[in-house]
Amino acid sequence: MALQKRRSNLYNPDSPVPFNVSRSKIDMFLECPHCFYLDRRLGISRPDMPGWSLNSAVDALLKNEFDQFREQKKPHTLMAKYGLDAIPFWHPDLYIWRDDVNRKVGASFLHKKTNLNICGIIDDIWKSTKSDELYIVDYKSTSTNGEVSLDGEYKEGYKRQMEVYQWIFRQLGFEVSSTGYFVYANGLKNDGKTFNDKLEFKTTILPYVGKPDWVEKTITAIKKCLDSDDAPDSSQKCQHCAYRRLILGESLKNQSSLI
Repeated sequence: MALQKRRSNLYNPDSPVPFNVSRSKIDMFLECPHCFYLDRRLGISRPDMPGWSLNSAVDALLKNEFDQFREQKKPHTLMAKYGLDAIPFWHPDLYIWRDDVNRKVGASFLHKKTNLNICGIIDDIWKSTKSDELYIVDYKSTSTNGEVSLDGEYKEGYKRQMEVYQWIFRQLGFEVSSTGYFVYANGLKNDGKTFNDKLEFKTTILPYVGKPDWVEKTITAIKKCLDSDDAPDSSQKCQHCAYRRLILGESLKNQSSLI
């Protein structure tokens, strides 16, 4: 199937309709403004990545498990294990925020200065048992021999994800703690034991203190980028742009050899 430019969900500077900018697109802008511009303004997307089916299955199982405690208005056993004074939070819009309706928007807030609708799909929210303070929660799954942590370059994106969600819910009027939690499910390799059609996990809760003060200025920068008729420069670390330049160079070389 030939690749084609996307014709839907493109930014139009002259349109009065609010434009959705998801948490993942904010991350793309920070990674490479050039790729972001090509995607949101011109409809030239990065190549699709395969879906993470196993991760999605773990997410669904965790949601179902925490929902049982949510209905009972009781703390999950993991919360007690880590000494957290919290219970799973219930709200009539939770199914929208988690995108149980499959609209691919989740929680959203219209940033009126830019007319950009900042949105993101959350995994969970917990509430303090001592106040109205909420904790943003994100589920992660991996398989590593060592202890899971939030260290590493690619995990900086996890932290930004948490901070965008904290920013959105504060704009929506909720009292949101600076501390968020990652519920990390680590698939164990069982030291060479037999599989027996069963994958065991060790689940860990990792706290993270978010600093979402960068979000507001980033939204303003995104608006400026989208309104421009010129694409911004590529990030030097962007592998997608490096690949485009390589292919373009090889194409021009091949054309010149035919002359």
